[in-house]
Amino acid sequence: MQRNAIEELLRRAPVVEELARLFAAAGFSLYIVGGSVRDALLGQVGADLDFTTEARPERVLELLDGWAETVWDTGIEFGTVGAYRKGTTVEITTFRADTYDRSSRNPEVVFGDSIDGDLLRRDFTVNAMAVELSRREFVDPHGGLRDVIRQWLDTPAPPEESFADDPLRMMRAARFAAQLGFDPTQRVLTAMREMAAEIARITPERVQTELSKLLCGQYPRKGVELLVDTGLADHVLPELPAMRLEIDEHHQHKDVYLHSLVVLDQAVELERAADPDGEPDLTLRLAALLHDIGKPATRRFEPGGGVSFHHHEVVGAKMARKRLRALRYSKEIVSDVSDLVYLHLRFHGYGEGNWTDSAVRRYVNDAGHLLQRLHKLVRADCTTRNRRKARALQRSYDDLEARIRRIAEEEDLARVRPDLDGNEIIRLLGIEPGPLVGKAWRHLKELRLDQGPLGREQAVAELYRWAREQGVEPPEELG
Repeated sequence: MQRNAIEELLRRAPVVEELARLFAAAGFSLYIVGGSVRDALLGQVGADLDFTTEARPERVLELLDGWAETVWDTGIEFGTVGAYRKGTTVEITTFRADTYDRSSRNPEVVFGDSIDGDLLRRDFTVNAMAVELSRREFVDPHGGLRDVIRQWLDTPAPPEESFADDPLRMMRAARFAAQLGFDPTQRVLTAMREMAAEIARITPERVQTELSKLLCGQYPRKGVELLVDTGLADHVLPELPAMRLEIDEHHQHKDVYLHSLVVLDQAVELERAADPDGEPDLTLRLAALLHDIGKPATRRFEPGGGVSFHHHEVVGAKMARKRLRALRYSKEIVSDVSDLVYLHLRFHGYGEGNWTDSAVRRYVNDAGHLLQRLHKLVRADCTTRNRRKARALQRSYDDLEARIRRIAEEEDLARVRPDLDGNEIIRLLGIEPGPLVGKAWRHLKELRLDQGPLGREQAVAELYRWAREQGVEPPEELG
């Protein structure tokens, strides 16, 4: 397994051989290390490769000068030099033997002298393997190969020490569970549960990065469950464990947390079915996970044993916006996810197709650029043990999408605009630019949504009628 992985790595990335010869000629060893070795063992050779060496960063820069097409030293204070050649990106880091003050996660960078010392400081054993390239020597002092085969996540040092040095490693455990499908060992699980509160030492930006990678993994549900089961979610995404509502004795409602995990699974399936080779859709996955976070705050027990969650989509959208902002997500993601949460229930008023064309136009208009994501989210949310009801919901949504396509072909729904633009409104009403123009434009857009395209003559007549109601007498000779 080791030999095959090494040979495949060298075959797929010929720059590895070139680098090995370059460093050997200068008297230095060069190891391919960490995730690059792990992925090679799993049969996944990427275009980004990590190396380590005893050569100091300044010497690495000298060696790469003239060999690489591009070199950058943004990480040189941490001993890392990056380079690009022949389609492959490499990062070469000097051996490190860092120390931590354990009040933050920032290490005091100390350059080391041995590969064993460098591997000991790494997060997990599956990332603590290396290959010395000139001799093809496999270095695995902590049983990383064994753990790859068993699909375990364990730490080279005792997990309590590893997580005390850098609590973000607990988030990484959940991320690797989602990316690789591996399970943490019992000692790692125990340490995560006991030390979950230490994640408060980590900045929101770094937590967000790990959460995003987790959700974009091959098995996002597995990572989410690990966050919740260890208590990490209580500190980074408390809305998730809050959805584990006690089920009433008559089972009148679903477990909201488990339902949300199912919706996440189904959204990922729909995403992959639509574009098997596409990148993971972080926005859709966040929306699927958070779409019902407003339910705990809106739960009401009704007479007769029923349970209601009135307006949970409105409350949930506000909660999603607040949490995503706290995690320092971009304005675009915050807006898009909260809008999807707000819109995800709209379809349930569709019934047996009794929406008017006006309601269909508004559905499309309100979704805007999120329409395709909304389609997937709504379909993913149609979860029920009643197969007949599930099929009926899917048929109803099939019907809605067919109506959207039909109306779109007739009316260009992707660009719903009033039949008159702002300049025409100014000219026809003989007014100056200002708030009244915007009010007129919005009025005409509402008519367009209700009635479809009006045509210019009718639109002008409607504009004049509306203007008179506002106390504006238009110069009708311009009509």
